[in-house]
Amino acid sequence: MKLHVLRFLFLLILVPFYAKAQTVSIPEKTKNMKGYTGFKPFYWDESTGKIWLQIDTFDTEFLYQTALSAGLGSNDVGLDRGKLGATAIVKFSRVGNKVLMIQPNYSYRAITNDAAEKRAVEQSFAQSILWGFTVAAETSGSVLVDATAFFMRDALKISAVLQANNQGTYSLDETRSALYLERTKNFPLNSEFETTMTFVNNSGKSGSHVNTVTPNSEAISLRMHHSFVALPDNNFETRKYDARSPYNTNSYFDYSTPVSEPIEKNFIKRHRLEKKNPLADRSEAIKPIVYYLDNGTPEPIRSALLEGASWWNQAFESAGFINAFQVKILPEGADPMDLRYNMINWVHRSTRGWSYGYSVHDPRTGEILKGNVSLGSLRVRQDYLIAQGLLAPFENGDVPADDKMLQMSLQRLKQLAAHEIGHTLGLMHNYISSAQNRSSIMDYPPPMVTLNSNGEIDLSNAYTNEIGDWDKISIQYGYTQFPKGTDEAAALDKIIADATSKGLTFISDRDARDPGGLHPNVHLWDTGTDPVTELKRVMQIRAKALSKFGENNIRKGTPMALLEDVLVPVYLFHRYQVEAATKVIGGQYYSYAIKGDGQMITKSVSKEEQLKALNEVIATMDPKVLALSENILKLIPPRPVNYEYTSELFNRKTGLAFDPLSAAEAATDIPLSFLFHTSRLNRLVEYQAKNDGLGIDDMIQVLTTKLWNGQKSVGLEGLIQQQNEQMLLTYLLAVSVNDNASFATKAALLKAIDDLKTKVTAQLKKTKDSTQKGYLLLTLDRIKSPEKAKATLHQSAPPGAPIGCGTNEN
Repeated sequence: MKLHVLRFLFLLILVPFYAKAQTVSIPEKTKNMKGYTGFKPFYWDESTGKIWLQIDTFDTEFLYQTALSAGLGSNDVGLDRGKLGATAIVKFSRVGNKVLMIQPNYSYRAITNDAAEKRAVEQSFAQSILWGFTVAAETSGSVLVDATAFFMRDALKISAVLQANNQGTYSLDETRSALYLERTKNFPLNSEFETTMTFVNNSGKSGSHVNTVTPNSEAISLRMHHSFVALPDNNFETRKYDARSPYNTNSYFDYSTPVSEPIEKNFIKRHRLEKKNPLADRSEAIKPIVYYLDNGTPEPIRSALLEGASWWNQAFESAGFINAFQVKILPEGADPMDLRYNMINWVHRSTRGWSYGYSVHDPRTGEILKGNVSLGSLRVRQDYLIAQGLLAPFENGDVPADDKMLQMSLQRLKQLAAHEIGHTLGLMHNYISSAQNRSSIMDYPPPMVTLNSNGEIDLSNAYTNEIGDWDKISIQYGYTQFPKGTDEAAALDKIIADATSKGLTFISDRDARDPGGLHPNVHLWDTGTDPVTELKRVMQIRAKALSKFGENNIRKGTPMALLEDVLVPVYLFHRYQVEAATKVIGGQYYSYAIKGDGQMITKSVSKEEQLKALNEVIATMDPKVLALSENILKLIPPRPVNYEYTSELFNRKTGLAFDPLSAAEAATDIPLSFLFHTSRLNRLVEYQAKNDGLGIDDMIQVLTTKLWNGQKSVGLEGLIQQQNEQMLLTYLLAVSVNDNASFATKAALLKAIDDLKTKVTAQLKKTKDSTQKGYLLLTLDRIKSPEKAKATLHQSAPPGAPIGCGTNEN
């Protein structure tokens, strides 16, 4: 027993010497590796393919950002080149031979000098430990860790994104993944790492989007980027958010707030911009905001994007700065993923889709550190296609010398560049600006098409050529540097008040995108101060374009079947304006008013306005309006081999043949789907009860009278009329059993269905026409089973958005 004790004591004595002997210095460990000096020193081991990270400081916070530097190429999946992942503040903390990467919880804070109070909040909410590293070498307090697995993980959840989009079950294959050294670099204030990541198909089944864009759907290889960036100093001045201002917010809960004040704090996100001379009304900036355009952007697109992006300097000039916003071409050798560069990326995909404006910001303050714009290259082609459909320009078979289609498309690109940059400056959409003389590029503008004095389509005023008055107000609110001693709250309030007095206001996404939309002047892709008057005008443009539609809408040598591609945006040219007009029905004017500002808070829409809107909307469903001429129909044959039937075309129930009834169905379904949204109907019931405006019974009576009027058309128009009747019945039946409809709404619909049943039963007794008898029997049979009625919610229409403009999903 004593012998065992002596051996144990001897081992205890040797342990420190043994451990010390096993400790390897960083120079010794890395002697055969390539070193990268900079913000976070690291080493590349060629023999093992590993990255070793040297950590010199602990418990010091820095920024960690992920991004996708080489994407999938499908807008539908969303894994685009330049896509940013989450932004996190992190720190390294050492515990023995472990180093933990910890993300503090900045959503919950105590802004106080009381250490105990701060600690109470920190300990009440969880932190996140993102990774654990093992110390492999150490020198004078600095440690070396193997960071390979950290950088080689699925940091952007690619597998989950693919599965969520029904593209297959993919997992990361480490044997086909590696560091991408060409874009793994180190700088004094940031360290950049990039990896090639290959995801393999585990199920053998892959989705159509993946099949379209990958050379082999069994393996998808993308590139991920990781950035470690030094945080800025603490001199950034935050600016409080005002509900009437158009800024995205940096929000958190401050538990040191007195009970009498709001606990949630909201500050706007914005770049840091300071005058060289703070006392001057106008001054150059200490450090201008510079955006860099992707040097892979071709001409003439490059020049258009440079010009449009530069428009923002007009706004900064109005805020008292001189040449404070600049746009340049990205220098050769510069990495667009480097957080030091605000980027405008030119992104290619297999299908048209959204453009984006994201930003990387400091979660502590809301300071924007990098603006990152992604512009989809196919968007310009969609604008070109719209212009092609409107102008029928190929009378001689080729593009005319004065290519008005290209002119319009480039003008739209200018606006698109400015729009997405606006998001990266901190701004949200402003969807009421189209009703305020196109006062903001942060709206979604369709082309403003007019008829000239000769009655011909004119695109010369399709898009504006500058930022609007509201955009200048926005930058003044967010970036004006007030002299010391200024009451900033009062000065900011005056900026908003002055704008309001000029009729310039702000209403954003939730209001515009609600399919049961409320505000008559807040919508995407609409134009004009009055949505109903504008709908009537847009329908005149549509009629003119369709009257000219034919062989001159495609170039010489183009398969005739591709006329349908051009026809779709012309036939549905009114789709967004009709949606805007439906918001008048059951609508309400309102503002983001705050107490005491004197703004209109809410205002009813008169019954007369609503009836006018309803009648104009119904006019778009007239069989005479929807029936395509025989001259057009005879020009569209089935598509040739190697030209696929895509979602950009109308649905078909006629096999390979073009189906004019399906085109009409798509056009009718759009307004019906909005008119019969349950929230709109529920409001109409309440208005009826208060005798305030249009009631639900009024709307249904007008619809049934106009769409089911008993005056039967013949030919294609007759078939469209019957189709319209059945679509109206579909919505009546479907909403009558919809749980989101109020009891009063269901009661009103059941009464309307019963009235229709009585009417059809009486017609059935009188008719001697066997075809009409079958149609009436079908109607009565459908009424028996309302639960079988499936509203299509305009799924039958080809995708319309984006029609040449982008959205931010900031």
